[in-house]
Amino acid sequence: MASEKEMPMDEEQMEDDEIIVVMTDDEGNEYYYVQELILEVQGDKYALLVPTCDDDEEEGHCHCHEHNHEEDDDEAAFFAKMVLDESGEEAYIEPTDDEFEAVLAAYEALMDEEDE
Repeated sequence: MASEKEMPMDEEQMEDDEIIVVMTDDEGNEYYYVQELILEVQGDKYALLVPTCDDDEEEGHCHCHEHNHEEDDDEAAFFAKMVLDESGEEAYIEPTDDEFEAVLAAYEALMDEEDE
């Protein structure tokens, strides 16, 4: 999502402990993501959000994003900064360029560690 403003979200705890995040854009469209992992970088938390389907979606209205991810950046996995909104609820915002670079470096280091 290419917006710098906060995206409202709902989290649902799944049976296998996956956290599903539902984000709603300005037009009311809902997008479903699995919170794949959380990285802490320089005292802030960042979530890797990966597109998924919500099993409760009506047939034909699933936001699985089964077509080519290169066509639409909104459908790709992305890092989001985790913050508290005015009401104390967790929300996700787009990280700054510097924050993104730091998170990407931390993620790549983690992946290199796992490969060893």
